[in-house]
Amino acid sequence: MSEIISLFTVFSPHLSTTTLRQFCRVVFAVLAMTGSVTMRNISRWTKKGGSYRTIQRFYNTLIPWGTLCWVFFRAHLYDPDDVYLLAGDETVLPKSGDETYGLSRFFSSTLGKTIRGLAFFAVSLIRVKQRRSYPMLMEQVVRGEASTPPKEVSAVSKTSETKGKPGRPKGSKNRNKTEVVLNDTLKQVQSMLKMVLATLGGTLKIGYFLLDGYFGNNNTLQMVRACGLHLISKLRRDAALYLPPTTPYQGRGRPAIYGEKFNPKEIDSTYKVSTQTQGNITTEVYQIECRHKRFPDPLNVVCLLKTDTKTQEKSHVLLFSSDLDLDAETMIDYYSLRFQIEFNFRDAKQFWGLDDFMNVKETPVNNAANLSMFMVNVSAKLREMFGTPEHPGFGVLDIKARYRGLKYLQETLKILPQKPEAIVIDNIAEHLASIGAIHYTSNQIRPG
Repeated sequence: MSEIISLFTVFSPHLSTTTLRQFCRVVFAVLAMTGSVTMRNISRWTKKGGSYRTIQRFYNTLIPWGTLCWVFFRAHLYDPDDVYLLAGDETVLPKSGDETYGLSRFFSSTLGKTIRGLAFFAVSLIRVKQRRSYPMLMEQVVRGEASTPPKEVSAVSKTSETKGKPGRPKGSKNRNKTEVVLNDTLKQVQSMLKMVLATLGGTLKIGYFLLDGYFGNNNTLQMVRACGLHLISKLRRDAALYLPPTTPYQGRGRPAIYGEKFNPKEIDSTYKVSTQTQGNITTEVYQIECRHKRFPDPLNVVCLLKTDTKTQEKSHVLLFSSDLDLDAETMIDYYSLRFQIEFNFRDAKQFWGLDDFMNVKETPVNNAANLSMFMVNVSAKLREMFGTPEHPGFGVLDIKARYRGLKYLQETLKILPQKPEAIVIDNIAEHLASIGAIHYTSNQIRPG
């Protein structure tokens, strides 16, 4: 546990001595344990100094997870020469019972249907050159109470007087499309984004916020622009886009801003950026500055048109950004990096307890979810520490095998009548840490 303590010394200004000591014990137990990551199971693997009541106290403590994730990243994972982006995404966990805080029905993209469970939204920091995502903050998505349904209006009362005249009301003014009303989801995302940017404090130069196609709308774009970032997202396949006008201005009235409607399957070759063929699929990349009637400003649109050379069937994807100077290849690369946050969710669920916790109250649920995402950052640092050029694929299973072996060695040394010599302990630690590992490395640290 010595390396865990040394890594966590940076938290001393942000956590009390008791909470920091409990934190180290919990993390070491999560690294070593087998089975589900619950409070009861963690207490079994902490033994002295980590009773079930102690674990309960830790989970009921208000912990500044956003600050801890950033401090850990800045101290151990930060590379000043890399390029950084921010990405956001939601994950849904199936949960049973009736008392868990925030329990509702959410759509699970993994299962392809609406399920009963919990939803969490995470904001992650992405290193472009390393192509990895590091969680910075996670919050639970809690749905408000259902609003009262509107009263029904009888068909008799629906006269021409109540309906009013067809068409635009007289004297109405154009709506300012930059002034939008945010729904509860966008308010929460904006709050989290501002919190992360305030935590970073200008240390990193962030230019873009990556979101999936669910957020490909004007309200999200205005929300992101209000935070000082550019949005990179995806439009609907049937989005009504318009090309720049080609007819010259006639000198009368307002100049036209909408040209012909954009047809993604018949694009002028002047907009083509690149062409690539792989097997029977030909992918053409086009970049066009288009307008959408629900967006106030032009959009930087990249169309990926795929054609099956055998059947001549075509499909397309529309990416867009509010940054008109961003080139097509960079936009495609940045948007593809958004998927790295899905690997964070996968590891948090598979190894660190995001799917396992049984807490029901608000604070413990928040701590359990954020602990699992924080462990993604810890495992990334440990993989850097213990991985070698001979074993570049040193992964999470190797880390857990290592710490489980060290835990067994610690407990064995306690019952021996006489402690062996240091070289014997090192040899035993090296052997135990390799049991169950996929990529074995002899770079062992003695049990702390």
